[in-house]
Amino acid sequence: MAVMAPQMGEKSETNGANGTHATPPMPGLWITGIASQYPPYLLGPEKLDEFAKRFFDVEKPGLKKLLQINKTSGIDTRASIGDYQTGFASRPEAPTLADLDKFYRRAGVDLAAQACRKALKEWGGRPRDITHTIAVTCTNQGNPGYDLLVARRLGLPHTVDRMLLHGVGCAGGLAIMRAAAQVASGAASRQAGACAGLRLCTPNVRHDLAEAAACADPADVSIAGVLFADGAAAFVLCNDAGLLLPQDDAGDDDGGRDSGRAEPLFQLLEWDNATIPDTMQHMAFYAEGTGFRTVLTRDVPSFTKTAIGPMFRDLLPGFREKTGLKSLDVADFDWALHPGGEAIIQGAQEMLDLTSEQLRATREIYRTRGNSSSPTVLAVLDLLRKMGRGKDHVVATSFGPGLAIEMSLLKRCRAGDGV
Repeated sequence: MAVMAPQMGEKSETNGANGTHATPPMPGLWITGIASQYPPYLLGPEKLDEFAKRFFDVEKPGLKKLLQINKTSGIDTRASIGDYQTGFASRPEAPTLADLDKFYRRAGVDLAAQACRKALKEWGGRPRDITHTIAVTCTNQGNPGYDLLVARRLGLPHTVDRMLLHGVGCAGGLAIMRAAAQVASGAASRQAGACAGLRLCTPNVRHDLAEAAACADPADVSIAGVLFADGAAAFVLCNDAGLLLPQDDAGDDDGGRDSGRAEPLFQLLEWDNATIPDTMQHMAFYAEGTGFRTVLTRDVPSFTKTAIGPMFRDLLPGFREKTGLKSLDVADFDWALHPGGEAIIQGAQEMLDLTSEQLRATREIYRTRGNSSSPTVLAVLDLLRKMGRGKDHVVATSFGPGLAIEMSLLKRCRAGDGV
């Protein structure tokens, strides 16, 4: 389980009898708004086949193998910012990194701002009451970061405390949740943070297909070109003090609630992260002259599925203690598993003996939207809460370069819980 040292506003009390220190309990951590935003296009596997034939020799061994995988990935449609007919897709030359940067900072920022607005509306507070923003991406490296552009779109105060994570890939959605939890739990004053993840992958598809065409051994081809999609997601996390909304929010014209208190959706009780030793070479993402190169080896599913159980077992005792439910186990949780690919989903299901019902949101996002990297696990969590009552407890877990694993254990907030 995560162990936090006293931070700003937190006092450590000394027990005079034995000199040990007792830290006051950390404040509650609450997700009060969550939203995902996908772009308008949903493209089936046949669209990628058609696109590849326009620019490449699809009989090249590596590309031929990739397009075969495209038909059997388990993804019916991928969310895409473009339609494979216009924009970059209509040009004879592939987009450069400068092209991708400019496009991201326009279309990508639009997408992220839409997700944030929905999460902020559900929270019920005012943008000017946000104290922190924590964002993540790996498909843009421009400065200032895209988080500042989003903050300006949202009308956040210029004094907002900003943090932008990079280099964590698909683990990013829960990495920003962990960072937000560490900030909010260490503060005695009111904290309300808006957190966002954004990834635009499909504009890089020309580079992915060129890499496959140049791959001499089909066994070594990267599946990135048929797996990744575009999307954004956001959530608002606050501590106990942050649940109280300023009184002039009540019933105002900008979407405030009818009371001065936010209604939490989830309580975040446990979280952790770790890197899996000697696995760095199995997942990577590099900027090159004509785009981004993705490294995904065939060993990733075996490493990730074996890492989930031990981390869950480490976090479970603390979760049981905080909920007062001593017999909780794997079967008592819904699982918001990052849909990194069919082999990862299937491997985790078999390793942990999960039911299809427990993974229903993971499979639905994977099937209908694909893997949009860091925002995806948040999109799964957003969908999960809309799929009926479900179980009272949720495990969210994701993976990224390192190989890294992130995990959060949450309790659903029900009407009548007295929060």
